Amino acid sequence: MELLEKVLKGDVLAAAKLIRGLEDGVPEAVAELENVYRHTGHAYIVGVSGAPGAGKSTLLGCLIGAFRKRNMKVGVVAIDPTSPLTGGAILGDRLRMQSHGADKDVFIRSLASRGWKGGLSRATMNTVHVMDAMGKDIIFLEAVGSGQGEVDFARVADTSVVVLVPGMGDEIQTMKAGIMEMADIFVINKSERDGAENLKMSLEAMLAMTTRQSGEWQPGIVLTEAILDKGTEPLAEEIMRHRAFLVSSGDMTKRRRRRAELELTMAVESALRNLMETTDGRYLAKLVDDLANRKTDPISAALKIINLPKT
Repeated sequence: MELLEKVLKGDVLAAAKLIRGLEDGVPEAVAELENVYRHTGHAYIVGVSGAPGAGKSTLLGCLIGAFRKRNMKVGVVAIDPTSPLTGGAILGDRLRMQSHGADKDVFIRSLASRGWKGGLSRATMNTVHVMDAMGKDIIFLEAVGSGQGEVDFARVADTSVVVLVPGMGDEIQTMKAGIMEMADIFVINKSERDGAENLKMSLEAMLAMTTRQSGEWQPGIVLTEAILDKGTEPLAEEIMRHRAFLVSSGDMTKRRRRRAELELTMAVESALRNLMETTDGRYLAKLVDDLANRKTDPISAALKIINLPKT
């Protein structure tokens, strides 16, 4: 509870310690999450996804500044690819946002994906909850950058921003249904490049062909040059406009219920993974041998693990 009290007061060191414990599955940290969760539900969550090299991290650095000008406390969860050797994250995102490192009202945390699909890290939402409890007004999630696999990532966000770049094949990416459905806002970054207007027209044409109900949100398109901090303010305004729409339409409640359902699914999957990791290695090896020799089937083997007596 002492750790929780520090987190609620915005203590960065206490929050970092709790997040690390949650990421590593430390039992004491996991137990603390129940108390943390009671103090959440206030922060606005914005997901930012797009292909590697699209400039997401640079753009986020600009957005941090834009929302700090609005006196909003900002959190950033940057999900990095996992090293196949160490299992750790590269942490490159934090380097690109370091200009905000001295701001006590900005908390940036990089997480390793550790093999989880859907653009999410195993500890993503737990980290969001800790930042929410700290009093952050807006929390940005930056995805690994795995394209179509980021649909789950979009489902945990209130506003989903997809960053595209001219000349990287994004004209084709916009044709994919998943990208079209997950985006609330499209950003064409590096818009000084040739092809930016063609990409914008391609997006507009695709959006025009998408069937939408009366009163449904129409995704906006914002052109930016993040390296020069151009277009950041219009993008921040579009995010706030989408937030106002969700509140007025009642869609905010629907989205957050959908997020709760996804979190439940993720928690069950995590519990099953933990069960596998803590099951006696010799017993697992025996089950694998039985599978390989066709003495059992995968479902029966899985049920044996799930039904093992708890110690």
